[in-house]
Parts: sequence; structure tokens; C-alpha cells
Amino acid sequence: MVLDPQVRALLEDVARLNLPPTHTLSPKEARDYMRARPVESGPEVAAAENRTIVGPGGPIPIRMYRPFDTGLLPALLWFHGGGMVLGDLDRADATARHLCIRSGCVVVSVDYRLAPEHKFPAAPNDCYAATKWAAENANSLQIDQNRIAVGGDSAGGNLAAVVALMARDMAGPTLVHQLLVYPMSDYNFDTKSYLENADDYSLTRDTMKWFWDHYLAKEQDATNPYAAPLRASNLEDLPPALVITA
Repeated sequence: MVLDPQVRALLEDVARLNLPPTHTLSPKEARDYMRARPVESGPEVAAAENRTIVGPGGPIPIRMYRPFDTGLLPALLWFHGGGMVLGDLDRADATARHLCIRSGCVVVSVDYRLAPEHKFPAAPNDCYAATKWAAENANSLQIDQNRIAVGGDSAGGNLAAVVALMARDMAGPTLVHQLLVYPMSDYNFDTKSYLENADDYSLTRDTMKWFWDHYLAKEQDATNPYAAPLRASNLEDLPPALVITA
């Protein structure tokens, strides 16, 4: 396979770190390795504010980014990647800043509960609660209640798609868009892409199994569309989605 030069450079940078495969580590070890890597800096925003909101399982930390635009602004609830096991607000900071500046949206980055300490459905419940909070507090947050979107990368893409399903099934809030960046959408390790890209490209098939094993509380959860949104049998009345694959 001919790799894009930027992708090749990234894979070479990762290889030079000589990190052990994620699936051979404990969740704590994997998090320690991730936190030891330098954090990318993003562009300046008008304001970045840490807050804590009430969630179904306790407080949910969030970070709100406001662009230099003024007035009533659209909002994007952003859910970070990390296989439901890794990731935090700091690791998502640069991406959230770029999204804020380039879209003109208020970005609300959500630090949902992670597995295996908090298995499914803790993460989607937190993300849905944060989305409801943003809609219910739109006026005080100076965001347009009629222009709220959800988005995320990898595991966060899964959560964005799931929140869209939950918002439809639970009568709100109304969402206008889904931004799904290479979403982790199904529990199925025998697809063509899983088999062709099982190794050599940083995120391996074995590591994906490791993430899912830590995330799901029981085997039956794998068929629940709130865990694996590709299993949803009905996609009516959902907001339009931009799906970015890589």
C-alpha cells in the first residue's frame, strides 16, 4: 500500500517511540504512556473555560471554547477518542481549538467516564447528559439552541452517533448535525478493513479488541445500538452526518 507522506511520517514518529503494543498493557499503563507523550498546542481562542456539570454518575468535567465571533453562536459537543479507555480534555484540546476557530462554533469538549472503571453505558450516558445540559442552558451560554451539533473522533465518533440516536429516542434535544471522524461504529473484527489493516498501522485489530473488551459489560451489549451504532435498525429522523474515514 502506498501511504500518504503525512501518514508515513506520523507512523515513523510513533515507531521511534518504541512503545509496547497497547493490547499488552493495563489501562493504567496505556494512560501513563499516552500522558507522557507531548500534547499538541492549538490556536488561540477568545476564551477556554473549564467547568463541571451534573451527570448521571457524578460530576462531568467539560471545557468550553468560544471563538472570536460574537452574538448567538452555534455549538458543537465534542467527544474525544481513545477507545473508551484513553483520552481526556488535554489530549483533545488542540482539536477542539481548531474546530472552534475554523467553524465559528462554541465547542464543548466532554470528559466522559472511561472504561473499564465505568463500562457501557456510562460514556454515552455522560455525553447525552452534557448535550442536554448545553441545550437547556443555551441562553446563559450564548449559544443558539436551534444549532447544536455533536461530533467526535474514533470512540468519540461512536458517542456522537449514539447521542444522536438517544436524542431522537428520548425526545430531544434537537440536533442539526453529526460530525463522525473515523467512528468506532461496530463490534465486528472480521470485516474486510479489519482483516486488511490488522497490523502495521499503529491501531491494530488486537488493540481494538482490547478496547471493546474493556468497554462492554457483557457480550449482549455488542448488539445494542447505543454501544455499536451501526446495529441501529432505524435511522429515520436523525440529523445529517458527515463521516470522515481514513
